[in-house]
Amino acid sequence: MARLRHALMTAAIITAPLTVSPAMAASSGGPTDDLKLDRMVMVMRHSVRPPTKSPSTPEGTTAQPWSTWTTAFGELTPHGAEGARLMGVYNRTFLGARGLIPRDGCAPKGEVVVWASGKSRAIKTAESFVAGLQPGCGIVVEHPVSEDDDPVFHPAEGIDGAIAFAAAQRQAPGIAAEARVHAADFAVLQKVLGCDPTTKAGCGIAGRPSSLHENKGDSPDVEGALSIASTGGQTVLLEYVEGKPMDQVGWGRASKADIQAMLRFHPVKFHYEVGAPYIAERYAAPIAKRVLSALNGEADTGRLTLLVGHDTNIAALRGFFGAHFTAADYPQDDPPPGGAMGFELLKDSGGHAFVRAFYTAQTMDQLRELQPLTATNPPAYSYFPIPGCAVKGEATLCPLETFQKIVGGKLASPAKR
Repeated sequence: MARLRHALMTAAIITAPLTVSPAMAASSGGPTDDLKLDRMVMVMRHSVRPPTKSPSTPEGTTAQPWSTWTTAFGELTPHGAEGARLMGVYNRTFLGARGLIPRDGCAPKGEVVVWASGKSRAIKTAESFVAGLQPGCGIVVEHPVSEDDDPVFHPAEGIDGAIAFAAAQRQAPGIAAEARVHAADFAVLQKVLGCDPTTKAGCGIAGRPSSLHENKGDSPDVEGALSIASTGGQTVLLEYVEGKPMDQVGWGRASKADIQAMLRFHPVKFHYEVGAPYIAERYAAPIAKRVLSALNGEADTGRLTLLVGHDTNIAALRGFFGAHFTAADYPQDDPPPGGAMGFELLKDSGGHAFVRAFYTAQTMDQLRELQPLTATNPPAYSYFPIPGCAVKGEATLCPLETFQKIVGGKLASPAKR
């Protein structure tokens, strides 16, 4: 029933503009009629890849070796590329119906701008998405020449490692407390890894400590049990959304509910590594600047601007705004493969402009099964509020001027500690 309601809501978005109630408008000085989509920015995580190294977790943390992949470590899989293309196909219809791009044919030159991280998995994700969104239209995916020189998605300046380390240590509830907070999730993880202490001693990780490692000139790293748990959960997720047979998903010991429990470690890791305001407002600054430029309609931006990078970029951008999102059937604040944090610029007939933040992503099963995405089987698309940025009576609708002040203020004067 919930899925049917979501499908009907998405079909309504495709066929109708956003409506603001007269009562809300009158009380807030906000829009007085239907809002229409004028511009959009999407900050996307690359789609499905194998683990970035072998073994995924340290030797001795699993009862059996991890499953094998035919795609090289860290590269976009053909399955992931097709998942990204399907998202592009869907958005051609979705955004075409909302008037952002043509329903048929190619958008005018310069109206769709795409920039990717220097890593090949991000570049190939962007290319696959564009192939579905604007097939045969010759849209070029811009990206750095080298992944080692990528100031937008991999900024290397402006962070004092000691201050970042102290800021991360202040994050609640504190890294030492996470083992207690996530005791049930650790139990699920150990069962899937084959390391339930009642059946196999020696390879469990829940009893190991977690810590933060200070990095000179960079954000800190989470080490120990939480790091292993985050990587382990992500690896089992990738096995699932890649469409592997279930006996190769967590060695046949992982249900979908188990995967969702294990995924809770992923945002916890980001909470400490890039979530503190001091870190987030610096790490996410280059992307936040591009988001603001695109919504302002500045040079070298399009009506649709797509920025394709990594989960760390999205986690830092979430921390930049101090916001929270839930994407599809993933845990809160967990960026799914191939999903995107986005920002709509909406205008009313009087020319008043508003920003609305959203998250869109395929469900785990849509990506696993490469389901065609349609108005009756849409990807998730949900709005979320930006703290300090709302119209009275509508938490997710933000006047553009307020959004500009929030982003501009953080860019000009990021948190000092």
